Amino acid sequence: MSKFFITRPIFAAVISIIIVLAGIAAAFKLSIAQYPQIAPPTVVITASYPGASAETLSKTVAGPIEEQLSGVEGLLYFNSSTDSSGTLNITATFEIGTNIDQATFNVSNRVNIASPRLPEMVRRTGVIVQKKSNDILLVVMLTSKDKQFDPLYLSNYATLNVLDEIKRVKGVGDANIFGARDYSMRIWLKPDRMAQLGVTTSDIATAIQSQNAQYAAGKIGQEPSVTDQQLVYTVNAKGRLLDPNEFGNIIVRAEGPNGILYLKDIARIELGAQTYDINTTLNGKPGVGIPIFLQTGANALDTAKGIKEKMAELKERFPKGMDFEIPYDTSNFVKASMKEVFKTLGEAMLLVVIVVFLFLQNWRATLIPIIAVPISLIGTFAGLYLFGFSINTLTLFAMVLSIGIVVDDAIVVLENIERLMSEEKLSPIKAAIKSMEQVAAAVVAIVLVLCAVFVPVAFMGGIAGELYRQFAVTVAIAVVISGIVALTLTPALCAIILNPNNLHAKFFDHFNNGFHRLTHFYIKVVNSTLHHRLIGGIVFVGIVIASIFLFKFTPTSFIPPEDQGYVITAVMLPDGATISRTSKTTEAVRSAIATDPASTFQFAVNGYDLIGGGNKSNAATMFVRLKDWAERKSSAGDIVKKLFGIGMMQPDGLAIAFNPPSIRGLGSSGSMEVYIQSRSDTNPLHLFAAVNLFMEALKKEPRLTGINTFFRPTVPQLFIEVDESKAISLGIPISSIYDTLQSTMGSLYVNDFNKSGRTYRVQLQAEAPYRMKPDDLGKVYVRSKTGAMIPLSAVSSVNSIIGAEQLERFNGLLSAKVLAGGAPGVSSGDAIKLIEKIAKESLPEGYQMAWTGQAYQEKRTGSAALFAFGFAIIMVFLILAAQFETWALPLAVIMAVPFALTGALIAVMVRGMPNDIYFQI
Repeated sequence: MSKFFITRPIFAAVISIIIVLAGIAAAFKLSIAQYPQIAPPTVVITASYPGASAETLSKTVAGPIEEQLSGVEGLLYFNSSTDSSGTLNITATFEIGTNIDQATFNVSNRVNIASPRLPEMVRRTGVIVQKKSNDILLVVMLTSKDKQFDPLYLSNYATLNVLDEIKRVKGVGDANIFGARDYSMRIWLKPDRMAQLGVTTSDIATAIQSQNAQYAAGKIGQEPSVTDQQLVYTVNAKGRLLDPNEFGNIIVRAEGPNGILYLKDIARIELGAQTYDINTTLNGKPGVGIPIFLQTGANALDTAKGIKEKMAELKERFPKGMDFEIPYDTSNFVKASMKEVFKTLGEAMLLVVIVVFLFLQNWRATLIPIIAVPISLIGTFAGLYLFGFSINTLTLFAMVLSIGIVVDDAIVVLENIERLMSEEKLSPIKAAIKSMEQVAAAVVAIVLVLCAVFVPVAFMGGIAGELYRQFAVTVAIAVVISGIVALTLTPALCAIILNPNNLHAKFFDHFNNGFHRLTHFYIKVVNSTLHHRLIGGIVFVGIVIASIFLFKFTPTSFIPPEDQGYVITAVMLPDGATISRTSKTTEAVRSAIATDPASTFQFAVNGYDLIGGGNKSNAATMFVRLKDWAERKSSAGDIVKKLFGIGMMQPDGLAIAFNPPSIRGLGSSGSMEVYIQSRSDTNPLHLFAAVNLFMEALKKEPRLTGINTFFRPTVPQLFIEVDESKAISLGIPISSIYDTLQSTMGSLYVNDFNKSGRTYRVQLQAEAPYRMKPDDLGKVYVRSKTGAMIPLSAVSSVNSIIGAEQLERFNGLLSAKVLAGGAPGVSSGDAIKLIEKIAKESLPEGYQMAWTGQAYQEKRTGSAALFAFGFAIIMVFLILAAQFETWALPLAVIMAVPFALTGALIAVMVRGMPNDIYFQI
């Protein structure tokens, strides 16, 4: 076959040109990302129960839904978070490779089964099931120097004019608003005035429902009609109310001695926000943050560029005084990573050229592998496109490694042709033909052996399998293309380019003499070993034992942490602290770190607990974006240490800082995350005691650091105890007591109104001064069957208790999340083993631990690398045995593996590096 291409060099060139063109075309279509799509797909269930406590939500909403989730196809685990703002979030995490649309459908069906068991208010507000992207590409922050554009205006401006535009940008998976303040018609009640006039919250809700409604008034002349009817008229009637003035004129009561009673007489009506639980700031100034998620498989760099262009376009329509910033942008790190890898690719190519020239000592001969190698590398992009891969750190890393592998095919062909030209004095064409008769089978064998090493990895599952797969398949693609080029283009080029009269410079004489002496020394060592087989055998056994020992004691890890250009800070205040107190502490931390020359943006979300994943008035999360790597001396690790110091000095709380996870979507922080689960006891205080025992044991271990938890079931709360017998004797329905509490102290969703083409809620709640003190609970009035207005203090008592502002469940069990990490020099694998050991020793009966996030995936990876390595060795052995028709020769080849493995392990240990994904690859 090779003779055909040697005698038809243009045909051979055309094949290579087609490979290059296909690779170039594919390269422009491939997505660019830091890593392959390896974060497990997730489905999120969201529900709202205004006014409910975290414990009430956990029992009445989370429980029934979670009972139905177990058994969903492909489900790895699920966790839920309920908080005192009345919000429930359940996150179901699935196996990598699961069809997320099908998973969303399956989860939705399970939620529908649980729906009849949910409270009426939860069903009214709706239970939302949607797929969630864990990959926040960037955050756009809307800001304003004009005070009239407050967060309420900015939030709704973003909803009406920005969100949909961004979602239409190619590559965007989703976009929302941190703590969105959607418009709501807020009816701020005055309980004392209502009591004087004998009005209850149910009276007001009924009046709103009847007078703020959309009615179908029908048509005049509609069929069937009389025979001489000429026209049809649509009848329109007053529908939903539009503004606070119209709502203020709602008639609550029209009978009695006091005449007509309007809503504005007993309440203040304003166009406000649906919730006030979260506020966001940029560099200390209020604004609205829009997190934008990357679509699965999309090009991160192109998508980020498209978003920035779209925002620049939208800015032209902004009201005067409004602006935007991008305080969080992960595409910068992707861009920097790609730049470094491409730089390494170029350096590797240059080194290969130098080495090839040094040994071939002929520019004509050197030119052949210089042509052959880029063809294989560029053609690899076409293979990546066919397999649905992306241009990422691992595929480019594979291409860097492939340079040294694919050049071998060209060298095997080239050197044999030169040998025949030198020894047998053949012409380049005859030497090429004869050479290919000799080495064509060897080239095919090289390709098969290398594919046997890498291809089996493609069948592994999980995150480790996906990481190995993209690397291994990329190398295999490059090797296959290299083999095709070596059998077609390389011999044709040799026949055209090589010169029989090969002369080299005198410099190479010195190099050749030195290399000859080294070769001679090597041969002597080999001969000596062959004459002392016992010693050689002992040395080999020693090397095998050393490799096993080194492999066992080399610290393990999953993916090493990196300086991604930003750090995260979690702020926590004492239990029960208001969001205004939290904002002050966050601002103190922010202003302190803002003085560091490495910091450029500080984006804070007050009221949001990143670790627990819920809303808390005493928690905040701050993202500190750093300057470009070339513009700063401090690393992300240095900033984390500085933030730790700042956080520990806060008088009203504390702040802990950490690097983001190496893979976005695997956990909420760079720390290891473990849940302590209560198998039977549902008392949060008992769980808290178990968590404290566990954490005390962890803190005694010097090899662990960053021990913390945000689980706080000791928040001051109030418990209202209704004297039901007394209430019934006074003619007060028990349900009306709790309905009144919800609509005054909580928030009651009545119905909807329309504004700017959107539908928003009408909500009842007591004016702020009427719900600031515990005594205010008793000042709310209910009406008895006799019409008398009776204060709640007459039929109830209020007691101080402690409880949880947020509760988490993991796989259906009450749980608390604990953060931990290895001290400097301790790998994540060793830290995992330590934590598991401590958990067994310290947790009481009835409690267990469960990993989540990156630690969970690291545990699942386990011995996957050993399996892949062992399987690859077996495949190589079998292919070599088939090729040489002997069992002994392949065994001799395989026996070289322990030497290579020992050398690699020694190099890693000398540099203090762990056995992580990159080492295993």
